[in-house]
Amino acid sequence: MSMNAGGDCPSIPALLARNARKYPTLAAYREKEFGIWQSWTWAEAEVQIRAMAMGFLALGMARGDHVAVIGRNRPALYWSMMAAQMCGAVPVPLYQEATGDEMAYVLDHCGARFVVCGDQEQVDKVIEVQDAIKHIEQVVYLDKRGMRKYDHSHMNALEDVVAEGRAGHHRFEAELEARINELTYDSTCVMLYTSGTTGKPKGVVLSNRNIIATSRASSEFDHLRAGDEVLAYLPMAWVGDFIFSIGQATWTGFCVNCPESPETMMTDLREIGPTYFFAPPRIFETMLTNVMIRMEDASRLKKRLFDHYMALARRIGPAILDGKPVSALDRLRYGLGNRLIYGPLKNTLGLTRVRVAYTAGEAIGPEIFDFYRSLGINLKQLYGQTEASVFITQQPDGQVRSDTVGVPSPGVELRIADSGEVYYRSPGTFVKYFNNPESTASTKDAEGWVATGDAGFIEEDTGHLRIIDRAKDVGKMADGRLFAPKYIENKLKFYPNILEAVVFGAAREMCTAFINIDLTAVGNWAERSNISYSSYQELSQHPQVIETIKSHVEAVNRSVAEDPMLSGCQVHRFLVLHKELDADDGELTRTRKVRRNTIAEKFAELIEALYGGVASIYTETEVTYEDGRKGAIKATLTITDAAVVPGKQRMAAE
Repeated sequence: MSMNAGGDCPSIPALLARNARKYPTLAAYREKEFGIWQSWTWAEAEVQIRAMAMGFLALGMARGDHVAVIGRNRPALYWSMMAAQMCGAVPVPLYQEATGDEMAYVLDHCGARFVVCGDQEQVDKVIEVQDAIKHIEQVVYLDKRGMRKYDHSHMNALEDVVAEGRAGHHRFEAELEARINELTYDSTCVMLYTSGTTGKPKGVVLSNRNIIATSRASSEFDHLRAGDEVLAYLPMAWVGDFIFSIGQATWTGFCVNCPESPETMMTDLREIGPTYFFAPPRIFETMLTNVMIRMEDASRLKKRLFDHYMALARRIGPAILDGKPVSALDRLRYGLGNRLIYGPLKNTLGLTRVRVAYTAGEAIGPEIFDFYRSLGINLKQLYGQTEASVFITQQPDGQVRSDTVGVPSPGVELRIADSGEVYYRSPGTFVKYFNNPESTASTKDAEGWVATGDAGFIEEDTGHLRIIDRAKDVGKMADGRLFAPKYIENKLKFYPNILEAVVFGAAREMCTAFINIDLTAVGNWAERSNISYSSYQELSQHPQVIETIKSHVEAVNRSVAEDPMLSGCQVHRFLVLHKELDADDGELTRTRKVRRNTIAEKFAELIEALYGGVASIYTETEVTYEDGRKGAIKATLTITDAAVVPGKQRMAAE
């Protein structure tokens, strides 16, 4: 990638100005409010963002200030990040579900002077921590509801800030231009905090070069263009959302659509019909679960038709998608299936117009991945990290497989250390961890190589990267066989009844597992079977539920037994947890990754029971309710044995 990765546009504000000139009438951002889509062109957006930036100057925003942004995906919050950049400040988006303590840590660590909040709930969280964090000088809020009686001496509605910027534009125009012109490729573009599966989150400093070079390379790789449509619904604090909704959006000029609320996301997805779509595996799993639930409720004829054509799709759908030879008769059958089943199904999911869809963040179960590709949806996997500005590898069209994460993205170099850990180097490689030179030095070496923390290998014949698991989670069992928990967990999560799975077995004689049921899928089954239950806990321990989960575990064991490298990872015993694993309880990160150490400590007695041979165990667990109160759940959990299959064995050392 050349030094001049963005042409004559070395910053996001420069790309914004270019788009206002180049695509003045093309839709840039849309938002659904009160059931109606509102739209702003690139020219309109630039006018609004410049006025906002001048309003920030009126409030005293200085070069290098950190500006925290907290709320759900809304155009005005994306604009506040770009307006901050225009002022020479650094946007720091936070997870809107973050608790007061999590928010306090980030606000304190980055030294934020300004906080832009989506609504009253986020303002309240900031006020709660303001006594302890003395450097917050100005709070700006987007939604005025409930805000009338607050002390406004250091608080402003965002629309008032914009109005002040517009009114004083003669005063601020020259200063704003000077600050925008000072921005270079090496100016900081954004600071994003890692999800912190271990230890405290770290502030990842990304430059304009990191974001623009990566946005350009990834957009060209998949032929993204002005006029494409994306749905912005993932947390704004996540690097993927920043790349899609600001980086690639300003590079290509495509349109970013913000849904009305998380609850209406699926409806809004259908209305927009994106052409470029990203979702973590959890979303694709949930969509598939909903399809399967609906098919269980369908008439016998519809169910038979669905099963018949889905079997055909699994056999030839991916080949048709990849342009491989398929017989004329099969093509005809697939076309009929498309009229009857695949087309209506894609329409229901909102994926009819998708040209490129991606999943990442966690490995996706191969069965789930193949389901979408068999429908003709160009779903691909990418492998990335915050520290890489997302992209490390991508799957080229025609080379898409469920067992690899593709080839290095343009401009990325890969190498595998002797330990099996994956290292990369690229134009997107982060500048540093904020105020943390020790972690920076231990993650990124003097030559710019970054340790991913993941174990994997590069296939000799294809050049594709295969990720086995987190390097720290990959281990050996007591007899020396390889232990890779995520591989098994993803196979288990293919089943609609299973929401989450955590597998144990490092240095043990056998593998065991915790299972979380999916309340939507299992509750639907209970309703159809006239089984009454009063709580998640009661349903999770129902004998028929446990028997169903046992059949899923045993099916996974049969599949795993066929892999000589991982056949030792079959699950011998499992229990169904009495509560959902929850980020508020510290068991998952805000991006819904399992915190294994926390779970192992918190449920140590349950793990010992799995290995102790007992048939049940009584437990009490502390939980956090939505309003922050603590409570306890008491339950007696059933421990179940699952059949295992003699596998083709190969030692990990081989």
